[in-house]
Amino acid sequence: MPPLDAKDGSVDEVVPVADDGSFKDPAGRVYRIGGTAGGHRILRGLNQTAATVMAELLATPFFSELRVSGHVVNTALLAPTDPDARRVMEKGWSAVAEHEPVDFLTWPYEWPFSMLKEAALLQLRLLAAGARHGWMMKDATPFNIQWQGARPVFIDVPSFIPWEDGSYWRGYRQFCATFLTPLLLTAHLDIPFQPLLRSWLEGIPPEEAVKHFRGLSRCKRGVLSHVWLPAQLERRLSSANPGATGRGRARRRQSPTMLLALLDSLRRLVCGLSRKAARSDWSRHVDSHSYDTADFERKKHFVRSHVAALRPGLTWDLGANIGVFSRIAAERSGLVIAVDSDQDAVELLYRKARDDKLRNIVPLVMDLANLSPGQGWAGRERPAFDNRRNPDLILCLAMIHHLRVSANVPLRLFLDWLRRLEGTALIEFVSRDDEMFQRLLENKQEEYADYNAENFEKEIRQRFLVRDRLKLKGGLRELFLLEPASLANG
Repeated sequence: MPPLDAKDGSVDEVVPVADDGSFKDPAGRVYRIGGTAGGHRILRGLNQTAATVMAELLATPFFSELRVSGHVVNTALLAPTDPDARRVMEKGWSAVAEHEPVDFLTWPYEWPFSMLKEAALLQLRLLAAGARHGWMMKDATPFNIQWQGARPVFIDVPSFIPWEDGSYWRGYRQFCATFLTPLLLTAHLDIPFQPLLRSWLEGIPPEEAVKHFRGLSRCKRGVLSHVWLPAQLERRLSSANPGATGRGRARRRQSPTMLLALLDSLRRLVCGLSRKAARSDWSRHVDSHSYDTADFERKKHFVRSHVAALRPGLTWDLGANIGVFSRIAAERSGLVIAVDSDQDAVELLYRKARDDKLRNIVPLVMDLANLSPGQGWAGRERPAFDNRRNPDLILCLAMIHHLRVSANVPLRLFLDWLRRLEGTALIEFVSRDDEMFQRLLENKQEEYADYNAENFEKEIRQRFLVRDRLKLKGGLRELFLLEPASLANG
């Protein structure tokens, strides 16, 4: 990846908007200049100390290698004459760096197991690279890592600081709480880490994690040394000094050699972890639809032709399963966010995208009836899923009947939400006579009177214009291409 060039021109009217998730670092603040889609810039205001350190870091060969390899986000210090840099410096900063934008932010409580594992290995790789060349990293949180398709990229460049004699890895506890412990819980106990990380944004404390490891499970690889023993230490500290945390414990100095040995041990531990719950395979998921070959090909052609015509910058595939249609959309989309609540399906989707080196599909684990909300300080530190960037195209294929029956979401509420996204929608309506709908009705007493083809078409026409449609399975299913009415009329 080539280094960024300092810009010598900008739009005079643009005002820097501070990122709500970057306020915790007193040495700098991230700002967005421009819109949320293409054409915007990501700038970071730095105090004098942080600016000096970054200039030194950017000049090192090891960091240049990390940047060229794509492990670290492309970064450059801007000249003070840059108009946008001046606007940021007017907020009290001594210097300004520019980072290559990430198209869509995601959070670790939305990632499948293998994505968190790859992010952990990247964090350890960066730490080791720094330690070999006289540098340390001051924290270790997965919120510092984002995704360019199936590839993780580190975005918090000021986390790198020079190594000082007598230093130790201050981020060890944080690494365990946010990376290692969630992976151990899923690998050893088949406990999904996503709900836990969504509740514990700063990571799962050892004294909380150890409650899940009882009996012989404490002897599983990595648990005794990185969960059970730290929990015992926390308990002793708390008993001796109520209110104390792990930050107050005595620290032994680490040499770079000692740190590298610890990092190698953690790397081997993480590499050896796997998700036992990934019981399903590709053939099971591929055959899970109820189409015959001819109709399935017609469905794929309908999606492919309209994506090719629209060429959306951002596509959401809601209910993506293993990503058959995510991959079709990716052929002509800038980026596809593939969302499904099935852990196994998303895990398989990610592994395949990673193995195929796809750079424009990001798979996420998420319940569509309970999307990621705004989290952290004032609910804005980690924006809600549907408040980050509106999609240009939304695929809802064989999904809305699940929301209606399994989650009891009325059609009108779902369509209201879909309309607010201001994007083109490609929806598949599954009739009540379809065998998959009938299967959902088993052991259900409610009749779901609003769920019928006539009412569905009435509701969509109140919000959208129907641009195209295709009947499938002898009329049991129908695809609709919908454009928001106000956009279509404009």
